[in-house]
Amino acid sequence: MKAPILRRTRADWLAVGVITAVTAAAVGLSVANSDISHASLSPVSPPGAEHQAVLLDSVPNSLEEAFRVPHDGVPGVYKPVVAQGLLISNDAHTVTATNPDGSTAWTYTRDNVQICSLATAWNRVVITFRNGRGCGDVVAIDAATGHYAHTRSANNSDEVIAISSNDRVGTVSSDRVDLWRSDLVRTVEYGDVEAKQEPDLQPHEECTINSALTRTELLVVSESCPGNTQVDHLRFQTTTPEDSREPELTQEVTIDGDGARLVAVGQSAAAVYVPGERPAIISYNDEGQETSRTDVAPSAKIRDSASPFAAATADLPHHMTWFDGERLYLFTPTALRVTQVIEQAIGTGVSAGDKALVPTREGIDVIDWTTGDVQRSIPVDREGYAGEVYLAIADGNIVEARDGELVALTSS
Repeated sequence: MKAPILRRTRADWLAVGVITAVTAAAVGLSVANSDISHASLSPVSPPGAEHQAVLLDSVPNSLEEAFRVPHDGVPGVYKPVVAQGLLISNDAHTVTATNPDGSTAWTYTRDNVQICSLATAWNRVVITFRNGRGCGDVVAIDAATGHYAHTRSANNSDEVIAISSNDRVGTVSSDRVDLWRSDLVRTVEYGDVEAKQEPDLQPHEECTINSALTRTELLVVSESCPGNTQVDHLRFQTTTPEDSREPELTQEVTIDGDGARLVAVGQSAAAVYVPGERPAIISYNDEGQETSRTDVAPSAKIRDSASPFAAATADLPHHMTWFDGERLYLFTPTALRVTQVIEQAIGTGVSAGDKALVPTREGIDVIDWTTGDVQRSIPVDREGYAGEVYLAIADGNIVEARDGELVALTSS
């Protein structure tokens, strides 16, 4: 027996039309109310995936301004953010990538949420946004093409600073640290975590995180904990634990006094500034042993800082550096022993050939990083600006981060 043929009546067609219209309206409303409808990634003139950024192989004889762009910046990021030779700037809602000639490579805008942090790794720009669940909306954009790479969304703290290395990017708050690998999968979750999937995975969730730095497979956190406010704790851990929800601590150091803050990190060592009657920079290896101690001047930047503290650091080929607000410290890369103190510095510098270029009130000093001797100074007209200056190299340009803008300088 044949199955009966189903015939559509006029009423059926009307019902289908109503259902279709309602469904379309619902989908449209959903898209209109979702974050993605407020996101706009606009490639304008990106250099392309084959682009290779030009390094600064020699010290320029003189410098002149090539262009400048406005830049609100984000908490805890001092030097210019550069990815694939592109200069990355931001305001509250938009990130802009600028080519070496001053033209716009691409922009990314989220008009309904504010930017929390900005970092770069893996030739990508990583941006976090504040939504109803804290600063947990994350977007990674390929710098050279202006295309989406990865996204993630999760709970996070409302106020964060960026933490990054060549291998990891993440955020730090006084409550927690999150680190992500290149596909934005979380590899570390440390601290007072909301919406725990299992209890008792976090060893020190009652503590307050004061600072954190990471490099390759090492994450170091400084904390103060209830019960004894006269000591701080320096905790070493791996960036790739077996379970991202359960930190793997490898060493712990107790530091007498309150206010210890991380100012440098290597692959197997960390340096902390310890305030007090005799302020000092103390370095420890990843076995918890003190390897060097240098008496230093008081740091107003640390004294007046909020928690967590973000150190103004920059890497040179043979040194790590930290600017304390008044002077620049140079560290050996392995043991993090202080070797030079550049008193005239007004921010962190860069390398050109075998020399360090360090910003000063008069311009940029060319310094032998082995001896600390100033070989010459390159004048820079900052038009009366007298604040801090942080340098980066963007495809051959020297870029100065000044308060509220990024200024690209080119050889003249």
